[in-house]
Amino acid sequence: MSTRKAPTGTSRPTTYREALREGLREALLQDERVFLMGEDVGRYGGCFGVSLGLLEEFGPDRIRDTPLSESGFVGAGIGAALGGMRPVVEIMTVNFSFLALDQILNNAATLLHMSGGQLSVPVVIRMTTGAGRQLGAQHSHSLEGWYAHIPGIRVLAPATVDDARHMLAAALADPDPVLIFEHGGLYNAEGSLDETVDAVDLDTAAVRRSGTDVSVITYGGSLPKALAAAETLAGDGISAEVVDLRALRPLDDATVMASIARTHRAVIVDEAWRSGSLAAEISSRITEQAFYELDAPVQRVCSAEVPIPYARQLEEAALPQPATIVDAVRRTVS
Repeated sequence: MSTRKAPTGTSRPTTYREALREGLREALLQDERVFLMGEDVGRYGGCFGVSLGLLEEFGPDRIRDTPLSESGFVGAGIGAALGGMRPVVEIMTVNFSFLALDQILNNAATLLHMSGGQLSVPVVIRMTTGAGRQLGAQHSHSLEGWYAHIPGIRVLAPATVDDARHMLAAALADPDPVLIFEHGGLYNAEGSLDETVDAVDLDTAAVRRSGTDVSVITYGGSLPKALAAAETLAGDGISAEVVDLRALRPLDDATVMASIARTHRAVIVDEAWRSGSLAAEISSRITEQAFYELDAPVQRVCSAEVPIPYARQLEEAALPQPATIVDAVRRTVS
């Protein structure tokens, strides 16, 4: 759910990248404890242009270019959070986050527990995830499901310009570590920013399209593909409800199960590999909590279990696409 100002019916076009930048700028203006740190976030404006212009506005103390050492600067961000600051740490792409996995898993996620509740770690770590941009196997991972496995952190996947604009403020208000996964294929995506939205809720999934025949459950960069598939299916007389998870840890089981109760079928779209995926976890929860609501087995649409190819045609073939989602839905409702 969203908290809203008095309705004015106003909205304006923007891009996902610009919405993220607006959220960062607002956070820096509203709280002097907030600062951004990471590789190339300053003079270069961020690897994907999200922080462009912020160095000139806020200066190098608050927009900090760091050495190429993810373990070092993520650890520094954790230390700053322990010291009372509100750091936003940017990691270029999700594969580089593994160089800081010890800091995230063994420090940020555990310090509150291991200190008996004395040490909160209010750090926000942003990173780009996903494939579809011909960046080769090393820079095309979708590993947010791995992080959703870890207790002690919150994992977010904004898929709309409204969530891109407002999730950061809510994340900075959280006393615990928050990881925000921004799909690289969304940065240039255009949308209508609802200017009546004041804040977003980090605890609930969102039904982006209502339907009666099947629930298509997804998140992040796969949301536009799911919505495109739903439009195609509508032409065939199949009404697909599209659920955007938004938060991957904790998962909003209630919204998912309520959707299953309406449609009695489920297709889960997850750009990660199928084995051990977030899609597998969601499928298991549906079976545990809503088995007798199902009129057909749960279907999963995931990436092919290969390193993501560089060649455009092979990369597209390896990833979930609207056509493969449509095929899975047709099998489910037939």
